[in-house]
Amino acid sequence: MAGLKAFGGALLPLVIALVLAAIVLIIAGHNPLEVYRLLLMESFGSTKRVAATLAAATPLIFTGLATAIAFRTGAFNVGVEGSVHMGGLAAAFVGFTFVSLSFYLLVPAALIAAALAGLLWMVVPGLLKSRLDVDEVVTTLMLNFIAISIAAWLVNGPLLAPGSANSATPMIAEAARLPKLMRGSTLNAGFLIALALVILYWLWGKYAALGFETRIAGLNGRFATATGMNVPGLVLRMMLLSGLIGGLAGGVHALGTVFRYVSGFSPGYGFVGIAVALLGRGNAWGMLLAAILFGALATSGATIQLFSDVPIEIVNILQGMVMIFAVARLSKLVGKAS
Repeated sequence: MAGLKAFGGALLPLVIALVLAAIVLIIAGHNPLEVYRLLLMESFGSTKRVAATLAAATPLIFTGLATAIAFRTGAFNVGVEGSVHMGGLAAAFVGFTFVSLSFYLLVPAALIAAALAGLLWMVVPGLLKSRLDVDEVVTTLMLNFIAISIAAWLVNGPLLAPGSANSATPMIAEAARLPKLMRGSTLNAGFLIALALVILYWLWGKYAALGFETRIAGLNGRFATATGMNVPGLVLRMMLLSGLIGGLAGGVHALGTVFRYVSGFSPGYGFVGIAVALLGRGNAWGMLLAAILFGALATSGATIQLFSDVPIEIVNILQGMVMIFAVARLSKLVGKAS
């Protein structure tokens, strides 16, 4: 029964968003059932479309996990987007600089560089939160803009590709690219890395002592402190781990999809990751499904205009509604109704 309530709490925001979006579609003169059928077909209607959806979901799995890791200790980290940019830039730098290395050395080196860059980007807000109790929402949000600006300066200056007029680094070496999982699609080995992290997060939260401690600290920090837990230390470690996973998201995106760092590298993966974590209620499998949902909306929204007169803004409205209701604690309503 508890599992059913948790599932209902995660599903309810999507149902409400679909109903409200249907009203918007009717007002705009569209048949909501036909629009939803098109969205479903464009997301899961064939093997290649499923691959495209999973590819779009891959960075969101990383950023959802990164956000949830910090949430477990009660820290609201909105700075994963900055870690994504720093990680992507670091991975691209390694990928186009150490071109003489083999695949088995270059890819791990680039991913490690991405993870470290994302982790280091969280050191300052992590210390400010854990040592001085400075509001992490403010510090991490501001650091997002700093990260994007630093990256933009670098790719327009010392890291600009020779002969390029665009804000982009050189292309990474072939040996630095993640293998494709399906020919003719963008789905790559990064999805397998993300899936492995989901499993590790589930095992960590269910069986590891640290997973239990972070949960207790997030539910009631004062009680955790009274029992002898080092709550500030937990907060710092989880903020750093959050940044590490965010940096890894950027690294996978650079090595598996973009093959460089370019202006507009992330269309807001870190921010959508917040919605993924909230919609999944911090549950590993719930966040995986939430990431696939947002990946489906991203891929179907880009192609639905080819087969109908439905504007892309409708898909954006649906995505926004899901985000809004994901924040609401609708699971309490489910519990009361039961």
